[in-house]
Amino acid sequence: MKLTVIGTGYVGAVHAACMAEIGHTVLGVDINPDRVDLLNRAKAPMHEPGLDELLTRTVASGRLRFTTSLAQAARFAGLHFICVGTPQQPDSPAADVRYVDAAVEGMAPDLRPGSLVVGKSTVPVGTAARLAARLRQVAPQAEIAWNPEFLREGSAVRDTLWPERLVVGVSSARAEAVLRDVYAPMLRGGVPFFCTDPSTAELVKVAANSFLATKISFINAMAEVCDAAGADVTTLAQAIGEDSRIGHPFLQPGLGFGGSCFPKDIRAFAARAEELGAGKAVAFLHEVDEINTRQRRRTVDLARALVGGSFADRNVGVLGAAFKPDSDDVRDSPALAVADAVRAEGAEVRVHDPAALDNAQAAFPELKYTSVVPEACDGADLVLHLTPWREYAEIDPALLARVVRRPLLVDARNTLDVQAWQQAGWCVRALGRPGLNGAHRHATGTGPYDGLIGVSLESDPCMSS
Repeated sequence: MKLTVIGTGYVGAVHAACMAEIGHTVLGVDINPDRVDLLNRAKAPMHEPGLDELLTRTVASGRLRFTTSLAQAARFAGLHFICVGTPQQPDSPAADVRYVDAAVEGMAPDLRPGSLVVGKSTVPVGTAARLAARLRQVAPQAEIAWNPEFLREGSAVRDTLWPERLVVGVSSARAEAVLRDVYAPMLRGGVPFFCTDPSTAELVKVAANSFLATKISFINAMAEVCDAAGADVTTLAQAIGEDSRIGHPFLQPGLGFGGSCFPKDIRAFAARAEELGAGKAVAFLHEVDEINTRQRRRTVDLARALVGGSFADRNVGVLGAAFKPDSDDVRDSPALAVADAVRAEGAEVRVHDPAALDNAQAAFPELKYTSVVPEACDGADLVLHLTPWREYAEIDPALLARVVRRPLLVDARNTLDVQAWQQAGWCVRALGRPGLNGAHRHATGTGPYDGLIGVSLESDPCMSS
């Protein structure tokens, strides 16, 4: 089939390359000429495992190319996927759908009769119906459908070529047939296919993200309780995850979620529910959001306590800038939020990340950056592990201990081998694990981390080195 993909960010670039990989002829569209030029040279505009190789094959095959012209795209094919961003509005928690609207409006005058415009962008429920009404005015022979994406940054290629499910929201049997043809290789492989109305399809994505965000915030809420009770949240998470009704995925306690999806999607979902008069049904999402944000503040509090109550004149090494591993995306990155908060309180902060340094430097130019882990930690009074890259799990803690001023570590992701770090002489702390290194809350403390340093630094065995 011939098809277009409008918008070549994470979703669009991957979708275009994957559609070409399974045999379709694809024209990608973006308003950024530099990005279009990069993609036409088979270079991914972001760090995404496997995407460069996929672009190299599909561009060389002639099945994939890119342009800046919406009119050219409208004339190229009768099937169009909308993959533009829907960020949070600057003055509201609601989603900003202006780019979706602009894509449809821009193509409408040149659409072929019988064209099918398929939204993949995450939008407020009701967007498809609104756009369908608009198309009936300006391109009456065109049709709208919705086909939400479920890819995860870091595994986007795999998630697109071998999805866990396909969901399409259509208004006609013809639209369903077209989308079944598009995804025929996946369907032959047994991928579940859900055909429903556009409103349900729109809700599937935001409902899924809201559930996962809730699960993350739940275990982080339990980490707060564990800090108060002297319990260990990692053991708690493992134990409840064995329950088949709960499961282990997304029960990783730590710094919380970030990125371009979960935070803005749950806020937009709550805002849209309010508009529909169903705000009370999802009021819990506001607390989910607050718990997640609070994890960042709690991490800064824990770090401050470890260095004696003040970051002034302290050197802090930071491991991680991306919001998650295997990505260079720093949008709403918990790691950078913590690093910048520590810097703002007077610390000298040096940040390392395997892929996201350029994006991090553009977003937070006040921080210092390095491509070498020992350099980030050289002379550090404290090391913060903030993004769980595989590289950090492979660090030799004994070698790193030789370059720091004090071997103090906050494992804000609970993914490092704590025993190995302790055996190398490190004092390790983590949210929800007050028993690490024998630390306990002080019985008369009033703050969440008073007991981590007790009355004096010397009272803690980790502070004696």
